Amino acid sequence: MSQLSSAVNSHNIHAHRANHVPLQVFEQSENAHVIQTDAEAIQVAKQLASEFAKEASLRDKERRLPLNEIQQYSQSGLWAITIPKAFGGAQVKYRTLAEVVKTISSVDSSLGQLPQNHWAFLEHLRLDASLEQQRFFFDLVLKGIRFGNAFSEKGSKTVADLTTTIHKTATGYEVNGQKFFATGALLAHWIPIVAINESGQPYAALVPRETEGVQIINDWSGFGQRTTASGTVELKKVAVREEYVVPIHQAFDRPTAAGAISQFIQAAVDAGIARGAIEETIQYVKKYSRPWIDSGLERATDDPYTIASIGDLKIKLRAAEAVLDLAADQIDLAIDEPTEEHVSQATLLVAEAKVLTTEVAILAANKLFELSGTRSTLSELNLDRHWRNARTHTLHDPVRWKYHIVGNYYLNGVKPPRHPWS
Repeated sequence: MSQLSSAVNSHNIHAHRANHVPLQVFEQSENAHVIQTDAEAIQVAKQLASEFAKEASLRDKERRLPLNEIQQYSQSGLWAITIPKAFGGAQVKYRTLAEVVKTISSVDSSLGQLPQNHWAFLEHLRLDASLEQQRFFFDLVLKGIRFGNAFSEKGSKTVADLTTTIHKTATGYEVNGQKFFATGALLAHWIPIVAINESGQPYAALVPRETEGVQIINDWSGFGQRTTASGTVELKKVAVREEYVVPIHQAFDRPTAAGAISQFIQAAVDAGIARGAIEETIQYVKKYSRPWIDSGLERATDDPYTIASIGDLKIKLRAAEAVLDLAADQIDLAIDEPTEEHVSQATLLVAEAKVLTTEVAILAANKLFELSGTRSTLSELNLDRHWRNARTHTLHDPVRWKYHIVGNYYLNGVKPPRHPWS
């Protein structure tokens, strides 16, 4: 174990790009803590954020995967907070989930993104899995097991055109295909794979990460969200037990909050990025920025234009987070009462929140440099990570179509589409 511990502490970019992840990242000496309340979830997130902040810039700079941090994160119990009370979870409100995501993302948005699809998939288990499957997988997550992501593909006509297939065999099922944008798969215990059957219906096939035929490749080279390992998963004749297959297409055959939840978590990550960028700006201006030569002022913090810009950022962030909270409340209602109207309202509010969180994240990351000055661009400070992360993560599901969804509903009475990208 001492050699494994040493490997975790001395990991480097070359090892990661070769997909070497020490086994200790997946081992558990004890079960995860089980969070009981919303207040506890928020407190735990704040405590973790203070730890995760310490080397966040260095991890980004070195493309160093958060191996120790992800273990702390899942062992804290936060990855299980949306599990229903009936199965032993805290079943927190979605306002609480948003606050957790924002808190972590404000210090390290890669860590903020890593459980994104894990939480989204927990909702699919609640909606589409059998009682036996729910008991089995919810129990695993409560113990600290992490789900990865093998959903999206690249190169197809649209994001919904999947080529990964699942077909029945004499002993269960078999999956074949290739995935990309597989955030978290490299560091997951189990990987939910979305594949289509002969009729084109999507199913989720859950497999342990070490399953034969599964190859996870850390080839994510994005300039932002560098340590999410959002690369490739190759699937060649992957055998799947029948009891590990979930008909997730059912979540979109009827009104459910599944799609809104997927988008909601992404918007929360963006709000967290904005939080972090604004705080970085405030601290830099206080400590290092100089007053402009023509201002006649002693301190940059007395500059009326700087003061107004900080006020503008704070107001825009407050507005974005307020709409995100409204979306959270509507998601809670849509879960309790999944009517067409409740689900549509949840989708609309999430779309509005996604627009506002995208705009404030990018604006805050830009203003950081404008208000801090030229020295803030020095590479050793790595402040550009805020802009790189904002620009990268906000590319998920274009906000120009969010305007369309909202406008088409109020102008023409057209309900939002049912899928994970609306």
